[in-house]
Amino acid sequence: MTNALIVIDVQNDFCPNGALAVPDGDAIVANINALMEEFDATILTQDWHPNGHSSFASSHADAAPYSGVEMPYGPQVLWPDHCVQGTHGAEFHSDLNVDAADLIVRKGYNPAIDSYSAFFENDQVTPTGLEGYLRTRGITDVTLVGLATDFCVNFSAQDAARLGFNVTVRTDLCRAIDLDGSLTAGIEEMEKAGVILKTAES
Repeated sequence: MTNALIVIDVQNDFCPNGALAVPDGDAIVANINALMEEFDATILTQDWHPNGHSSFASSHADAAPYSGVEMPYGPQVLWPDHCVQGTHGAEFHSDLNVDAADLIVRKGYNPAIDSYSAFFENDQVTPTGLEGYLRTRGITDVTLVGLATDFCVNFSAQDAARLGFNVTVRTDLCRAIDLDGSLTAGIEEMEKAGVILKTAES
């Protein structure tokens, strides 16, 4: 057992009509389900914020969504309230094959620190526990899909590469927010980190 599929944040709030909708975020679900069959393990991540999370613009006086703020751990984009614990928006998309998951990793539940990556919170120090799980399963190769290419997929892929995993991102099974050029920047960052970017045809 050496390869795992990591499905990043395919949740209602990141899909059309969600609080932080990624364009065509739901268009990838069927092909992600089909891809699960090709892997030894499938891991799902789930953004799981408490009310009033520090990354929400609503938690900062006069701050607009998508503006930036400096947090103790570095720069942070302020988002619309999204994926609040126990809400419909935080649930996985209804078509996603959740039953196929070996593990569900919830992230972003620390009210003081956002967590884009499946491996670390945004302080780049606090682990989610996913690395240990993969290592004890003997997994060396990970493929990432999901939402959004330029944030949670990007950060997860870079961290996985930095931890020594062989990392592939299926860009055809991701969708991006593309905030002020973040997609181009994210692609460049992943390539620089040694992440393999491919599609079904490549």
